[in-house]
Amino acid sequence: MKTVLILGAGFGGLELAAQLSDNVAGEVRVIVIDHNDGFTFGFSKIDVLFKGHTPDGVRIPYAELTRPGVEFRQERVTSIDPATRHVSTDRNEYRPDILVVALGADYDPAATPGFVEDGYDFYTVEGACRLRERLTSFTGGTIVLGILSVPFKCPPAPFEAALLLHSLLVERGIRDATHIQLISPMPSPIPVSPSTSEALITAMSERGIVYRPNTKIHSLDPAQHLVRTDTDTVPYDLFIGVPKHRVPDVVQACGLTAGGNDGWIAVDPATLATRHPGVYAIGDCADAPVPRAGVYAEDAARTVAADIAAHLHGTPSTATYAGRGVCYIEFGDGQVGKVEADFLSGPKPHAPFSGPSSELAQEKVDFARTRRHRWFHHSR
Repeated sequence: MKTVLILGAGFGGLELAAQLSDNVAGEVRVIVIDHNDGFTFGFSKIDVLFKGHTPDGVRIPYAELTRPGVEFRQERVTSIDPATRHVSTDRNEYRPDILVVALGADYDPAATPGFVEDGYDFYTVEGACRLRERLTSFTGGTIVLGILSVPFKCPPAPFEAALLLHSLLVERGIRDATHIQLISPMPSPIPVSPSTSEALITAMSERGIVYRPNTKIHSLDPAQHLVRTDTDTVPYDLFIGVPKHRVPDVVQACGLTAGGNDGWIAVDPATLATRHPGVYAIGDCADAPVPRAGVYAEDAARTVAADIAAHLHGTPSTATYAGRGVCYIEFGDGQVGKVEADFLSGPKPHAPFSGPSSELAQEKVDFARTRRHRWFHHSR
């Protein structure tokens, strides 16, 4: 029986484990490693920040991962040798037949001078809790929301945050006393989908949110509470940033990023295979030509699972990564929009947009419920 070792239990790692459990459970032993003890959907951080959800309420314990042929181990990966598929953790040594790196992206807030000292973020549960507490004492002034680097997880998230922040301040009766500005280095909110971008720009304009595309933030001045961009300085009373993303240190140290763009793991865009036999990379850490978002990691996992099954059965692999995914976008007031993107299966990316509605808000809830049941074999 072959051993498949999956490093990381996010969207990609969990979907891959589910696929292997469904299709080749009797042929492979699947070990999933993650240093966390539970999984949290990325969009749940928005729920913690704006909807009153608790960290425990949005966390799914990995103890619920009870799929046939799948074993979860809470360990921290300390080294990876992709040439020999030798992995060390703080508890064990592994030499699997197949290695899949799905360790995601880490954050580097110190990459933007002044951000650690005078900024807030919502890209971790801890950050969302800290920002939520800060907002309870906010009584008005200027809020600057800045995207500090690209690529970053969930491209719609900063724009969702701006719209939900507007709704929160309206509810508290201090929106008229607050100026909100969103600064982005990108030319539009969702470059691959002009219709989604137009909807977000219109929504921000209707709510009096100032949107500044094509503007890079270089640093914060904590003493004077100033954002320094490539064209000017912007005063703020509260700065909320999307921190720079990078691969985890253990990935950087193992050499998998050689040949990848901007420090990400180099992969075959069709199969997600690295240059090392039997080694794949999926999700946010991989240099695949798609956004950093869980739904694309999920699609990548299906491709890798099919490739693994073909090799096990000695048949030609026909799996080709399409880069398909659905992203739900919060517009506030219980309204959710949707963009369905297909990056790689056609001659060019295609990403139509469905306008916000309460029906799509329910669809987003169902999306999370079905993933929880599928990945954890859990009916709740």
